[in-house]
Order: sequence, then structure tokens, then C-alpha cells
Amino acid sequence: MAEWRSLSAFLLTLLDIGIVSYILYRVVLAIRGTRAVHLVRGLAVLVALTALSRWLKLQTTYWLLEKVYLALAVAIPVVFQPELRRALEQVGRGRIFTPPLPFMERGELREVISVLVRAVGTLSRRRMGALIVLERETGLGDVAESGIKMDALLSPELLVNVFMPQTPLHDGAVLLRGNRVVAAGCFLPMAEPQEEMRDLGARHRAALGITEVSDALAVVVSEETGAISLAHGGKLLRNLDEESLRETLESLLETREGRRFAFAFRR
Repeated sequence: MAEWRSLSAFLLTLLDIGIVSYILYRVVLAIRGTRAVHLVRGLAVLVALTALSRWLKLQTTYWLLEKVYLALAVAIPVVFQPELRRALEQVGRGRIFTPPLPFMERGELREVISVLVRAVGTLSRRRMGALIVLERETGLGDVAESGIKMDALLSPELLVNVFMPQTPLHDGAVLLRGNRVVAAGCFLPMAEPQEEMRDLGARHRAALGITEVSDALAVVVSEETGAISLAHGGKLLRNLDEESLRETLESLLETREGRRFAFAFRR
């Protein structure tokens, strides 16, 4: 009898550990490719610093770090409210856990860039205003939800048709995830107006805005002049031609970090 109880306790302990391990594994998969990854890294650093300060008996540092945890308990739900809301919605739909997806190969990535550059060249020559966002490591699911979902294979013809003047999706942004057009007519956060932005229109400010809050790239075509611009890290490269746009995209995306944008069939 005692042996049976010991075996039962051992099996229950294994089951408990297995369940917790599985949940942690799935949480890691769920947050990969979102802003929460950087949050987890920051928390790991804080935990390490807290343990080190306690071991070294750095009382003031330890006290300060404890107060930081208290502030984070209030700040995290506010800062990550969109992600938390979306995660809870996906729990209700049974879609929060999805398998990991591979990066694109370099040849596939260059094909995506080539298609994008051809489309932007056509839009520029026709002076059709456009705003195209390329998702990278930071997930932009909230941006996709603000527009009309498409989940279509990327092609020059599709992008040109989306930005055709007087069409319903003309004024919004298109979100690309790998070689898929995820959504069109999306709303983006606007960059704060500054003195050097006085000659920029709404599309350029929106492109700067999305690249300030994420690692995305944003390609803009001016409706007035047909000029091509590329926003990256809150900075704007202006008056690009097709070749310079291609070279810049390749240099930014053909890196280990840059290729993270290239999840081809992510949910």
C-alpha cells in the first residue's frame, strides 16, 4: 500500500511538472515575435540583478529593485493592454497556441522584395499614394485587426489594385507578413508632429509612427509627387529610386534579425 502511494505521488509530481513545462513552452511560442519578448528579457535581467544584489548584500540596490517590481505590476497591464486583450480573445477562440514557423530562405526573401519594388515602382510612376508596412520581429496583430483581413499571396497587381484611387482601401496601410498580404486599410499610430515634419503628409507620419513603436519597415509613395520613402526606426529615407529601395530593403532584411519578418503563413 505504501509503495502504491509513493508511486502515485511520483506520477502526480511528473504530471504536474509536465503540465507546467508544456504551458511555459506554449507561452514562449505564443509571445515569440511580439513586443512581449523584449519584456521577458528585461524581467530576466531584473531578476538576475535582484538575486545578485541580495547575494552581495547591496541593501539600497535591492530596495530600489523591489520598488521597480511594484511599478512594473501597474505599468505592464497598461503598456501591453492590446496584447493582453488579444491573447484573452484568442483563448476564447482556442487559437492562442500555434506551432513555430521557419524563416524564409534568402531566395524567397529576395523574391518578396522584388515583387514589392516592382509594385512600388508602378505606384510611383502613376503617382498613386501608398503605405506598405513589413512586419518583422514585433507582432502587429493589432494593426491587422484595424483593417480588412485579406490573407492573399503578395503580387504587384494586388498592391496596385488596393491603392487605386477612389477605392475603399486606398487611404489605409497594407500589412505584409512574409509573402502574404495580411490586411489592407489598416490604421497606424501617428508620429508626434515636429518641426522637421511640417512638409510631411499623413502617410509619412503614419509610417514614422509605426516604426517608432515597432521594428517594422514602412514604404511610402507620395500621392503628390510619386516620391518613394522608407521609414525605419523612426527615421525616414526620402527620394529613393527602385534600385536604392531594393538595396536598402535587402540590407535591412537579409540579416538574422531582419529575416524574422518573413514568417510566410503566420496566423
